[in-house]
Amino acid sequence: MLSRLFAPKVKVSAHCDLPCGVYDPAQARIEAESVKAVQEKYQANEDAAFRARAILIKEQRAELAKHHISVLWSDYFKAPHFEKYPQLHQLVNDTLKALSAAKASTDPKTGEKALELIAEIDKIFWETKKA
Repeated sequence: MLSRLFAPKVKVSAHCDLPCGVYDPAQARIEAESVKAVQEKYQANEDAAFRARAILIKEQRAELAKHHISVLWSDYFKAPHFEKYPQLHQLVNDTLKALSAAKASTDPKTGEKALELIAEIDKIFWETKKA
């Protein structure tokens, strides 16, 4: 009788740390959009102090975008996702490398490349949410 009293009433399962709703590639996209915007502003401004601040902000935002992509890869995406989307490991790696390139560059083309790759992850992410 005691075991029935303390037995769980409802069993739940989740493929991620918490029941879904806490992960979203939009976080990475927003940070990457900031990276590209800062790169564009950097190119349009010759003031040394402005450029120094722009580089600092760009690098912080790129690092945040990398963090969000890494969290998706390690905490959200699971074996069934990698089986269904075999390109996902490479896509995440390419995205992290592109964000590193954008972090190190003031060329908006590097920021755009990172955004394109994040968009591919976003597409897969939302497909997995429908399943």
